[in-house]
Formats: sequence, C-alpha cells, structure tokens
Amino acid sequence: MGVRTESRRARTWHGRVFAAVAAVALCGALTPAAWAADGTPSPYAFAEAATVVRGAEGTTDSARLEAGHTYRSSIEPSGRGGRLYYRLELDAASTAYVSATAVPRAGARVSYSDGLKVSLQDGNGRNCSPSGSAHFGATQSPHPIAAWAARETGGKQYACQTAGTYYAVVERSGAGPSKASPGATPGGTADPKSSASRVWDLEIGYVSEPGLKEARSTTAPETWDSATPEALAGTPRHRDGGAGFSTATTLGQGVWRDGISPGQTRFYKVPVGWGQQFSATADLGSSSGGDGYVGTALALSLYNPVRGFVDDVGSGYDGRQRSAALAAVPPVAYENRYALSDRMSGMRFAGSYYLVVHLAAQVADRFGDGPLGLTLRVRVAGAARSGPAYAGRPLPHDVFDVAVGADGTAGGSTGMGNGAGRVTTMKLLAVGGIGLGSLLVLTLGAWTVAARRRRPIRAPWPVSAEAETVPAPLPAPEPAPWDHGAPRSW
Repeated sequence: MGVRTESRRARTWHGRVFAAVAAVALCGALTPAAWAADGTPSPYAFAEAATVVRGAEGTTDSARLEAGHTYRSSIEPSGRGGRLYYRLELDAASTAYVSATAVPRAGARVSYSDGLKVSLQDGNGRNCSPSGSAHFGATQSPHPIAAWAARETGGKQYACQTAGTYYAVVERSGAGPSKASPGATPGGTADPKSSASRVWDLEIGYVSEPGLKEARSTTAPETWDSATPEALAGTPRHRDGGAGFSTATTLGQGVWRDGISPGQTRFYKVPVGWGQQFSATADLGSSSGGDGYVGTALALSLYNPVRGFVDDVGSGYDGRQRSAALAAVPPVAYENRYALSDRMSGMRFAGSYYLVVHLAAQVADRFGDGPLGLTLRVRVAGAARSGPAYAGRPLPHDVFDVAVGADGTAGGSTGMGNGAGRVTTMKLLAVGGIGLGSLLVLTLGAWTVAARRRRPIRAPWPVSAEAETVPAPLPAPEPAPWDHGAPRSW
C-alpha cells in the first residue's frame, strides 16, 4: 500500500515538473516580447522585463515612470490619441533621460514624413530641453525608430532645475494619407495598412544620471580628431544581430559578419569607454540575382547608452556591394553634452553604444527575399580613462558600464566614472528557452535516477487513490534645428 502510494506520488510530482519544463521551453521560444499587443508577431524584441503601461491623453491621469525601468505601451495615429503623457517625479540634482522606440506592427506601411517626437515638460508645459524626433525618412520602410529627450541639471541650463513633477510627452508626427502618398488608396481614402491608420507599439526607457561631486567645465571641447578613420580590414567573425535594444549583440573592435533580409532590423552594441573614439562602417554584400535600384536601401544608425540618437547614414543598392560609413564622432567626454549637434552631444558618457542596421523592405521587390551579406567594421580607438566623479549611482546601475573581452566581445569592464576608474568583471548568461528546457529535463532525469535508488518510503497511514488524482525615394523632411535627430540627409 505504502509502496504504491509513493510510486503514485513520484509520478504525480514528475508529471508536474515535466509540465513546468515544457512551459518554460515554450515560453522561451514564444516569449511575449516577440508579440504585439494585438497578438500579431512583432518585428522587434521588446525587453522581457518591461512593464506594460497605458499612456494618458492628459497629464491628470498620467501613469508614473520609475527610473531604471523599461515600459511597453502603444500609441494611436495622429489626431486619435496620438499624443501621450507619462509622469516623472524628479529631484533637483539628477539628469533624466526618456527614450521612446516606436515599432509599426507587421504589415504596416509608412511614409517618409511619419515619425515620433519626445519631450520632457515641467508643470507649466515648458520643454526642459529640445524635443527629440525621428522619422522613417527616405527608406519609407517600416522599422523601429527611437527618439529621446532630457531634463538636464547644472551647466548652462535654466529651466526645469527644481525637484517636482514632470511629464514625458510622446507624440506621433506625419501628414497622414493623401492621394499622392504611399498610405492612400487610388481613390484617396486611407489605406488600413498605412502608418496613419494603425497603432504603433512603444518601448519606453527612463535613465537617471546622478549629479557630479565637483563642478566641471560647461564648454564642449573645441578640437578633436574629426578625420574619417580608415575602415578596419581582416577576416570577419560571425555574430547574429539582435532584434531589439534589449537583445543587441555585443561587438568589440574588429570585423564582424552577419546576414540581413529586406525589412529586417539588426541591433548591436559596442562598449565605448571614457576618452575612446568610436567609428563604424556597414558593408552590404552583392546580390546573386535581380536588377534595378533602390534609392535608400541600407540605413545605419548610432544611438548612445540611453538610446539617444547620435548620427546615421544611408546607402542605395543596385545589386552590387555597397558601403556606408558613419561620420567621425568625438571621443566620449562628459563635456560633449554642451555641444549643439547630436553627433557631438550624444557622445556624453561611457557605456554600450548601439549600432542599428535596417535593410529596406523594397529591396525584396528587385533582389529577392535574401538574406544579403552584412559586414560591420568597428573601431574603438584610444585607451579608456577614468570618468567624472558622480555623486551617486545611475539607474539602471550598469547603464554607463563598459565591458570588453580579449576576443572583442563582453568580458572585463571599466566602470562608470566614480573618480577611481574601477575595473569589474561582467558575466553574461545567454540561455534560450529550449536550452533551459533541456537543462531542466536533464536535472529531472538525475532526480529520477536518484529517487529510484532510494529505499521506498511507506506511508504511516492509508492514503486513498482519489487524494493523488491530478486535474487536467523622397528626401526626409527637415525638422526644426532645435530638434534632436534633425540631420537625416538620406
């Protein structure tokens, strides 16, 4: 009686563990981050730990964002809830950065003028800094785009310097469909697949940068090596790019090889320390067939550790190999923030800088579905130095940390500036759902063998069977000169 009871309990327990293993493996393969809010597959990998939050159409009911956290939201087309508010509670010393990444859902069409704008405002509706904007530009291909805004303290700032309640404002921009636009049908009515008619998903990040222990210069560096660096040569090493900021693949200095299909966006991150100068070139391989020309086929964008836009470059494609190189950016320095251009002010702190590569969906019409070969040539020049002495820790804590190993991937790190230039070790763990499921299955097998070797345990009282039952090509619009992201010449 006791032996049968123990055996039944073991089968029940094993069944429950096996069900949990299957659930974990399935969740790993079909994580909610891979799906849009309406249940359709998403072209973007949202942060798995992101909190879902609803943007308010007015400040009164706005939800509060916490520093160091990532959020998921969505935004309606312009004029129909196309402006959303989120609330922040700020102190008087820290600088706050809010970024918003817009992701058109699968099957959507976009116009060159469709875009996103982010602002940070005080209680009187005044912008704390220039608004950040991003547009799809001449690619006219749906892909993730990101814009940012900041509440800065110290330096030459005069507005928004007190502690209190502030608001992050996220809004869509674009002229909407017309008879001449890609978002309109031949009769001039709105195309249900057009950008102007569909919801975009959002990923919102909020980073807090502490103030300094001692005041520093408030003038941007006047001289730096602005010559375009020579692209690196060498045998490429393979790295698969990520599908979002949170899953970006870490690259160090070197030559890296990947593949990219029309309509796809690949994310990479490159650790850059204080005093180091970054450069990158993207080479798109030749096609084995097809003909014609796509005006802006390849888009290469650079974002800083808080997902703030720094610079971008585009290239056309006619089936022959093409190369696109980012313009020179200055070495990372705290004082860069006082410059007027994004290319310089964006290089204001150490950390992982994001390379985002997009291949226009229109390439498939002339050269097939691909993928095409993609080569990234990444250079990080100079030795990392100690950073500024912060009066506290940023949120998230590791946002300004730098990690580079001997093989050009993640490994050791030079930390965020605290005056000591500390060096730490960063351990990376990348376990997919199936891998984790396999690990648990092996563990379950070991437990089962061990259980069979143990002496059977008899129950001290009778147990009924019922007790063990288990239930069953146009140019991008010229934004205002005070907008972040204004230069998008391609």
